[in-house]
Amino acid sequence: MTLVKSGRIESIDILRGVVMVIMALDHVRDYFHYGSFFNDPTNLDTTTPFLFFTRFITHYCAPVFIFLAGTSAYLYGSKKTKKQLFKFLFTRGFWLIFLAFVVNNFIWKFDITYSLIFLQVIWAIGLCMVLLSFSIFLNLRILLAIGLLLVAGHNVLDGIVMQGTSFGAIVWYILHQSQFIQIGGTMFAFAYPIIPWFGLIVLGYCFGTFYNKGFNVSVRQNWLLGLGLGSVILFFIVRGINLYGDLTPWSIQETSTKTLLSFFKVTKYPPSLSYLLITIGPSLLFLYGIEAVKNKITDFFLVFGRVPLFYYFLHVLVIHVLAIVGILLFGGDWKNMILTADVFMNAKLINYGYSLFAVYMIWAGVIALLYFPSKKYMVYKATHRDKWWLSYL
Repeated sequence: MTLVKSGRIESIDILRGVVMVIMALDHVRDYFHYGSFFNDPTNLDTTTPFLFFTRFITHYCAPVFIFLAGTSAYLYGSKKTKKQLFKFLFTRGFWLIFLAFVVNNFIWKFDITYSLIFLQVIWAIGLCMVLLSFSIFLNLRILLAIGLLLVAGHNVLDGIVMQGTSFGAIVWYILHQSQFIQIGGTMFAFAYPIIPWFGLIVLGYCFGTFYNKGFNVSVRQNWLLGLGLGSVILFFIVRGINLYGDLTPWSIQETSTKTLLSFFKVTKYPPSLSYLLITIGPSLLFLYGIEAVKNKITDFFLVFGRVPLFYYFLHVLVIHVLAIVGILLFGGDWKNMILTADVFMNAKLINYGYSLFAVYMIWAGVIALLYFPSKKYMVYKATHRDKWWLSYL
């Protein structure tokens, strides 16, 4: 397989491609696994080790996606003026916010009434990009300090809990508290509070300096290894002490397996320090190991990593359509796959779903189905670099 030459850094795109393929597993599970609409796969009372792993491995997707969004912003800006970078981040950020509200919520639910609005990862990236557009004018050392402070220190705010729909409460939900609220006839889910995510995108922006043109490869490798191992070790220290770094402390369970699962049951909404350490750390180690690797497998993942936004929307659309086909084939009511607030409130999908084995088979089929349109679009982008709008897609 021959890929079009690109000035992009392959190891970064390969990592992004890997997590995006894994991301599809989580979303296939959302739509197809039995009980997925109402059961938490990390609930120790109902999960199995395999189901827990299926969910845990997908924890890598959002933090890597957001971290590398910061890295990509730095690398894009290294070829532009600060004013040009500001304009790009500011406009692309608001573009992503628009897509999150209008396009993403529709393809996830097919609900033309927008009775349920989930503010998910695309929303978080967009808002973080807008904030980053102003932050790029700061000194890199100051940015690094801000990023570290937000990522490492935001769990201090866990005890601040607000209720209701006042302006102050909504601002707090956007910043740090995951919350569902009803406003008029619409239910809003603030799933990605942005304080830690903004800290992470800032760290990703600073991380981009390791990939400056001419940067010593050996030095970068040493940093990747040190930061990756350091993050993993720090995770075990912080999680082991069990006093700070996650909204939910781990505890001794009735079996050693459940105790292990409790230890790794880290909080994503908002992402705790422990969650970010155990996801970003191994990701840096992956970058360390993959930098000099070039084969058919890396080329495969490279395709998805170079068209992230296109792939994201396409894979959700395909999975949702397949879920409608699946429920029709087995005699269910396809209208329940129009995921209105009423469907969730009245538990209309409580008895719907398939085995975890079926989920993995469907996942493999989805990835195979998406590979060729993703590759075609990747080639189109690489051969039409003069089209400015492609950088927004």
